[in-house]
Amino acid sequence: MKKIFSLFVALFVFVAVGYAQKGVLKFTKETHDFGKVEQGKPVTHVFEFKNTGTDPVVINDAQASCGCTKPSFSREPIMPGKTGSISATYNAAAAGPFNKSVTVTSNAESGQSVLYLKGEVVSAAAVETAATPAPAPAAKDKKKSTKTSR
Repeated sequence: MKKIFSLFVALFVFVAVGYAQKGVLKFTKETHDFGKVEQGKPVTHVFEFKNTGTDPVVINDAQASCGCTKPSFSREPIMPGKTGSISATYNAAAAGPFNKSVTVTSNAESGQSVLYLKGEVVSAAAVETAATPAPAPAAKDKKKSTKTSR
């Protein structure tokens, strides 16, 4: 009976260790804020990650939350300790604030990771106005006063 129990425990430990050794995606940043973006000009951000696990990671898919965002990624395996990237381009067509997501599916331990793009699309005139500093107000002539002591 002890031999069967010992064999069962050894098998359990072997299986647990086998499942624990997976690739792990560690993103440097999962959310990017573009701030104010000029309408009609697509903007791109590259999300970088590192495989901190023990197995290679293969990205199977990167799916955007809408058609206005296009993700791209390398299909090559990312070996343990190496880095990779996922690029996401947002087409800034409609004015107003935006918050878009990209769901990354891989063979990593978590299976899925969600990345976020946010910002505000403004008209070209608003971007130019914000970029141009306002002129300094004209200095008023001040009379020089003198203090007298009594």
